[in-house]
Amino acid sequence: MQFDFEALKRFYNFDIKLLTLAQQTIKSVEEVFKKIERIKSYNQLKILNAFHKNKLSYTHLNKTDGYGYSDSGREVIEKIYSDVFGSEDSLVRIQFISGTQAISTMLFGVLRPGDLLLSISGRPYDTLQKVIGIKKGGYGNLIEFGIGYEEVDLKENNFDYEQIENLLRKQKVKAVFIQRSRGYSLRESISIEKIGQVTQFIKNISPDTIVIVDNCYGEFVEEKEPTEVGADLMAGSLIKNPGGTIASCGGYIAGKKDLIEMCADRLNTTGMGKDVGPSLGFNREILQGLLFAPHIVAESLKVAVFTAYIMETLGYEVLPRYNEYRTDIIQSIVFKDEEKLIKFCQGIQKGCPVDSNVLPEPWDMPGYSHKVIMAAGGFVQGTSLELSCDAPVREPFVAYLQGSSSFEIGVVGVLRAIEMIRRM
Repeated sequence: MQFDFEALKRFYNFDIKLLTLAQQTIKSVEEVFKKIERIKSYNQLKILNAFHKNKLSYTHLNKTDGYGYSDSGREVIEKIYSDVFGSEDSLVRIQFISGTQAISTMLFGVLRPGDLLLSISGRPYDTLQKVIGIKKGGYGNLIEFGIGYEEVDLKENNFDYEQIENLLRKQKVKAVFIQRSRGYSLRESISIEKIGQVTQFIKNISPDTIVIVDNCYGEFVEEKEPTEVGADLMAGSLIKNPGGTIASCGGYIAGKKDLIEMCADRLNTTGMGKDVGPSLGFNREILQGLLFAPHIVAESLKVAVFTAYIMETLGYEVLPRYNEYRTDIIQSIVFKDEEKLIKFCQGIQKGCPVDSNVLPEPWDMPGYSHKVIMAAGGFVQGTSLELSCDAPVREPFVAYLQGSSSFEIGVVGVLRAIEMIRRM
C-alpha cells in the first residue's frame, strides 16, 4: 500500500520513532489489506449491479413530503437493498433514528403477547436491554407487553448448540435473536458462516421460529449478509456501514416479505405499512451512501488492522488481532487503566476532521448503565463509519474503535492517541 510518510512528516509533528513504527506496521499488514480490497471489490460490484438491475434514474432522487404516496425513489431504494442483501423485501426509511430503533421495530413488529424471544448470542447491546425489559428505564418494553425472554451465552466464541436445542424442544420459541457484532464486550463477533450454520440448525428443529439478526457494524465486511444464509430478518443503521458516511439519518430492515410488512405496520400504522413515509429529499444521500459503502468499510477495516498491529506491538491486548478473521468494523483495545482509556479516546478525537480541538469526557449517555466516553468528530452526529472511538468507563477499560472515511485520517487519529498515552 502506498502511504505518503513525507506528507505526514510535513503536516504533523509526530515523533520520528512513532513514524518509523507506523511505517513498519503498514508494511507488515500488506497481505491483510489485499484480502480487504478483494472483498471490497466484490461488494462494490454487487451494489453497482443492483443499481443497474433496478434502472436507477435521476428522477428517483426527487423529494416527496406529507404522506409520501407514490414515492418511486423510495420503492427503488428498497428493491436495491433487497437485491444487495439477497432478501425478499426491505424497509429502508429515514424515519429510523438509530439501529436500536430499527431492531426495536423489528422485534415489536413480529412478536405478540405470549410469544418467547430467545437471544443465542448472550446479553444484547446496552441500548437494546431497555427495549426488551431486562434493564429498567422507559415505558412499554417487550416484557411489559407480555413477551417472554430468555438468553443463552456463547460457548467458546460459538453458539451453545446443546442449550439452544434444549430450549427449542422444551417450549415454543417465536423468535431467535443474534447480535452479530461484539458490542461492548470482549467476545468475538459472529461470522456469516456461523450465522448460516446455526440458522439451519434452528430451522431443522423448529421451522416456524423466526431468526432475527442485529447486523449493525457488519454490512459489507464479508461477501454475504445474514439474509443470504437463511436469516428471516435483519436490521441496521444508515449512519453505520450501509450509509457510506453520506446518509445523515435512517435505518433498514431486510428479510421475508410478510415479516417486512409486519415491521412496516409497526413503524407507520396498521394497514398502511410500506405505502407511506416521505423521503423528504434524502433519497440521494441513501443511494450515494450505499454506493460508497464498500470503499469506506474497507478503509475502516484497514484502520482497524493498523490499530491492532501497532497497539499490540506497544504491549496492549487487542481483539481481534491484526490477522484474525473479521466480521465487523470494530477494533477493541484493552487498557486495564481508566486514564489510559480516556486519553486514547481523546487522542482519536484530535485526529477527527470535525471538533479536533475538543476533548471528550465521560458522560451519562442515554441508554447506558455506565458513563461513556465517545470520540466522534464526524459530519453526522452519532455516525460510526467516520472515525470514532467510544467506551463505557468500566473495567477492564476497553476502547472500541471503528470507522474512518479514509485510511489517512485513521492513521493520524491513532498516532495522536498513542501520543496522548505517552504523555501521561
